[in-house]
Amino acid sequence: MKLHARLVLVAAWVVALPLTLFAQDTSSGQDKPLAFRTAIELALKNSATTGLSQADLQRARSVVRQTKDVFLPQMVAGSGLGGSYGFPLSLEGAAPSIFNVNFQGALINLAQRNFVKAAKSDVEVTMAQNADRRNDVIMEIAMDYVQLDLLDSSLTIQREQQQSAQKFQDIVAQRIEAGLDSQVEGTRAKLAGARTRLDIAQTQAAADQLRLRLSQLTGLPVTAIQTSTETIPEMPAVAQDQDLPGEAVKNNPVVKVADAAAQAKEFRAQAERKQLYPAIDFVGQYAVLARFNNYDQFFQKFQRNNVTAGVAIRFPFFNPVQRAAADAAKADAVKSRKEAQTVKEQVSTETLKLQRSIEQLAAAREVAQLEHQLAQSDIESAHAKIESGAASIKDEENARVAEHERYTAYLNSSFELDRAQIQLMRQIGQLETWALGPTKR
Repeated sequence: MKLHARLVLVAAWVVALPLTLFAQDTSSGQDKPLAFRTAIELALKNSATTGLSQADLQRARSVVRQTKDVFLPQMVAGSGLGGSYGFPLSLEGAAPSIFNVNFQGALINLAQRNFVKAAKSDVEVTMAQNADRRNDVIMEIAMDYVQLDLLDSSLTIQREQQQSAQKFQDIVAQRIEAGLDSQVEGTRAKLAGARTRLDIAQTQAAADQLRLRLSQLTGLPVTAIQTSTETIPEMPAVAQDQDLPGEAVKNNPVVKVADAAAQAKEFRAQAERKQLYPAIDFVGQYAVLARFNNYDQFFQKFQRNNVTAGVAIRFPFFNPVQRAAADAAKADAVKSRKEAQTVKEQVSTETLKLQRSIEQLAAAREVAQLEHQLAQSDIESAHAKIESGAASIKDEENARVAEHERYTAYLNSSFELDRAQIQLMRQIGQLETWALGPTKR
C-alpha cells in the first residue's frame, strides 16, 4: 500500500510539473511589455477601417472593369415567341422568333475611353483615402502609446512625491505636538498631500483611459497594455531649412486624394463632351423563325435560320441636353481643381506651422529640463543647509515638491514635442516608415 501511494504521488507530481511550468510561462508572458511596433501592427490588423478600405478598393477596381467591358461583345440569348395576325410586327424591337441571340459591343467610342480613365482615377482616389485612413490608425496608436508611457513615468514620480509628502506631514505633526510649529503648518502639510493625491488620481484616470483605448485598438486585454520606452522609435531630426511644405504637397495622402478626384472629374468632363462625337458599335443578331408568324405570306421566300451582323454608326449632331451636361461637368471639374489647389495650400501652411513649432517646443523642453536640473540642485543645497543648521526640513520638502513639479513639466513638454513631430511626419508622408521602421531608442 505504501508503494502504491508513493507511485500515485510521483505520477501526480509528473502531471503537475508541466502545468506549473506552463502557468509560469503564461504569467511571464502577461508581464511582458507590449512593444510599440507590435501595438501598431495589431491595431492595423484589427481595425475596422482595414476591411472598409479593402472593400472600397475592390469596388473601385470593379467599376474600372465594368467600364472597360463595354468594348467587349455582350451576348443575350432568348426567345420572341408570339402569334401573328397579318403582317409580323416586332416584339421588343425584334421580329418574332422561336430562338434568337443578340450581341453588341463598342467598336469606336471616344467618350467611353475617357470614362475608363476617370474610373482608374477613382481607384487612385480610393488608394489615397485608404492610406490616409491607415495613417489615422497609426497616428492614434502612436500618440496614445507615447502619452501612456509618459504618464506611467509621471505616476512613478508622483507616488514618490506622495511618500515624501506623507513623511513631511508626519514630521510636522510631531513638531506641532512638541510645540515647535502651529496648526497652520499642519494644514499646509495636509494640503500638499491632498494636492499630490489629486494629481495622482488625475494622472491615473488619464492613463486608464489610454490603456483602455489601446486595448480596444489592439484587441489585447487591458492588463496586457504595458508600454516599453525602449521600443519607441527615435524621432527624426527636423531641420528648419528643409522644404517640408513642398515635400508634404508631394507625399500627403490628402493632397493625392484631391488631385486624383480632380483628375477623375476632368476625365468625366471630357467624356461628356465626347458623347457628342460619332460612335461605332459592332452589332449582330441570329434568329430562328417560324411559319406561324406568316413570314411566308408577306415575304417572297421563308428561311428558318437568319443572321444579321454589321456596325451601328451614330452621329449626334444635335443634342442640346448632352451639350448642357458637358458644360456642367466641365464646371464641376474646374471647381474640383480649385479645391485641390486649396487643399495643397492648407497642407503646406499646416506643415510649415508644425515645422516652426517643433523648434519652439524643443526649446521649451530644454528649458523644462534645465529647470528640473536646477530643482535637483536645490534639493542638494537644502539638504546641505539642514546639516549646517541654516535650513529646516520644510525647506527641503519645498525643494522636493518643486523638483517633482519641474519633472512633470518636463514630461509634458516632451509629449507636446513628440505629438508635433508625429503630426509633422504624417503631413510629409513619413509616419508609417517611422512607426514600422527598425530604428529603436
